[in-house]
Amino acid sequence: MDESYDNLPTSHLLGSVPAVITEEKNTTNYEVPEANLQIFPPNAGGGGRGYQTLGSPPEGFEQQPANNWNGVFSISSYTQYFNVDTDIILNRLLSSLHPTNGDFFSKIDANPDLYGLVWISTTLVFVLASLGNCALYLMEKRSSSTTSWSFDVNYMNVAACSIYGYAIVVPLAFYFLLHYLGSNANLVRFWCMWGYSLFIFILSSFLLLIPFEPLRWIIILVAGTASSCFVAVNLRSYVEGNDLTVAVIASFLLQMALAIFIKVWFFA
Repeated sequence: MDESYDNLPTSHLLGSVPAVITEEKNTTNYEVPEANLQIFPPNAGGGGRGYQTLGSPPEGFEQQPANNWNGVFSISSYTQYFNVDTDIILNRLLSSLHPTNGDFFSKIDANPDLYGLVWISTTLVFVLASLGNCALYLMEKRSSSTTSWSFDVNYMNVAACSIYGYAIVVPLAFYFLLHYLGSNANLVRFWCMWGYSLFIFILSSFLLLIPFEPLRWIIILVAGTASSCFVAVNLRSYVEGNDLTVAVIASFLLQMALAIFIKVWFFA
C-alpha cells in the first residue's frame, strides 16, 4: 500500500469517530425564589387587601349559614318530631284526659312530637265518618223498622276538612297571635297540644252511638268541657306572666265550638 495515503484526513469519511474534545463548562446554579400561591384577581377596591395568600382564612371570616327555609321542604327535618315510642304516646294521651293539671308543656318540652297530631286527627276523621253514619242509622231504625243501611260519603269529606283544618289552622293562628302580642310561642308545641286535645273526642264518639238524644248532649258537653279546659289551662301556664286572658278564653270557646259541631253534624 502506498504510504502517501496515510496522511489524508479521515474525519469526513463514513464510519469515522471524531475526536473527543474536552471543554470546561462553567455551570451556574439558579435559585428559584420560594413560591407564594395567591388568589387572583386581587381586590381592586380602594383600601382592599390586594392579593390574598392561600392558607388559613383571614380573621373575621365566618362561614355563611345555610338557608333555613331549605329544611321546610326536607322530609328529614321532620323526623325528630316522630321520634317517640309507645310509652311516651300513652303518657301524653293520659295527660290529655286530666285537663286541670296544666303540666303538658313541661312534659313535651324536651321532645314535642307531631305523631300525636297526625295519628289522632286521622283516627278521629275515620271514627266520625263511620260512627256518625252508624248513629244516624240507629236513630232512624229506632223510629222505623223498615229503615235500610246507607253510608253517606259526605261525612268523610266534612270530617277530613273540619278536623284537619282545625288541628292545623287554630294552633297556627294562636302562634301568630301570641307573637303579635309580644309573647314567646312555639308552633310545634302548639300543634302537639291541640293534637292530643282531640283524643277525648275519639272516646266520646263511641258513647254517642247510644240512640238517646239527651244523653248524647251530656256526653259531648262533658267531653268538650274536658278538652277545652285541657287547652285553656295549659295555654295559660305557657303564657304565665303575660296578661293574655283573651287568648285563653278564645281557646276555650273554640274547643267547645268544635265539640258542638261534632254533635250537631255527625250525631244529630
